[in-house]
Amino acid sequence: MRIIVTGSIAYDYLMSFPGSFAEHILPEHLSHISLSFLVDSMDKRRGGCAPNIAYTLALLGERPVLMATAGQDFPEYRQWLEAHGVDTSLVREIPGKFSASFFCSSDRDNNQIASFYTGAMANAGELSFADAGPCDLAIISPNDPGAMVKYAQECRRLGIKYIYDPGQQCARSSGEELREGIVGAHMLICNDYEYELIRQKTGLEAATMLQQSAAVIVTRGERGSTIWTSDAEYAIAAVPPVREADPTGVGDAFRAGFLRGLALGADFQVSAQIGSVAAAFVLEQTGAQSHTFSWAEFSRRYEQHFGATLPA
Repeated sequence: MRIIVTGSIAYDYLMSFPGSFAEHILPEHLSHISLSFLVDSMDKRRGGCAPNIAYTLALLGERPVLMATAGQDFPEYRQWLEAHGVDTSLVREIPGKFSASFFCSSDRDNNQIASFYTGAMANAGELSFADAGPCDLAIISPNDPGAMVKYAQECRRLGIKYIYDPGQQCARSSGEELREGIVGAHMLICNDYEYELIRQKTGLEAATMLQQSAAVIVTRGERGSTIWTSDAEYAIAAVPPVREADPTGVGDAFRAGFLRGLALGADFQVSAQIGSVAAAFVLEQTGAQSHTFSWAEFSRRYEQHFGATLPA
């Protein structure tokens, strides 16, 4: 299956705060917050939603095609991705710009406060599915909002099945932009907070979305995920990590696992279970592309948790 993954390409600057953010937020002063957190550590990691998804998808045995814009600092990143099985032929480097940057602080409860610098991601609208070649399935993950709308329109026009994954851009996008991406998508995937934002901004409920979509998938962190289809609802358990290191990229790994399940011809429930196993591997490491596993290791963990066997 030729899967095209769109979204941001970024470098992640991950910081760790030893306390709790909540203890420093005063409800009576929310109108003029001024906070500074002294962090214990900082790591610079390769990131961005699209490469995160593509990296784990490649570990799972696919050869995903990355379609995105990056800055002049991308050559080393490109080599890394290609070495790990990701096709970067559709990535365009933008002269005179740096790749997008994600600055994220996590507290002891795994709450996060983050800022995102757009950089070369602002040029994502210059790319087109019309130039991308054959595509069996696409995922439109967080990117320049205008580009996300354009990609959804192109996929519908070209008859490409796409999963709409607005993610962090739910806060930035208007209700009309979100509606443009959702209506006609093969599936919508988001976390529970993003789902509530989508409902508020678009007025769309899952039942309405399912009139044109095959499924709505809502992830819920340690509480697993929920899948709605037109005739069923599935509750998927999260896979407990051996240790919790860093939540960055966990959702991207879930998406990669879900895509791999679809590529294998699995149903939505099994695909989400594969996503849950992939998410646990990421949660156990610092950074969204620090994990590694073989298909045999992955299958054993799947069997241990869900009591079933994955295809060889």
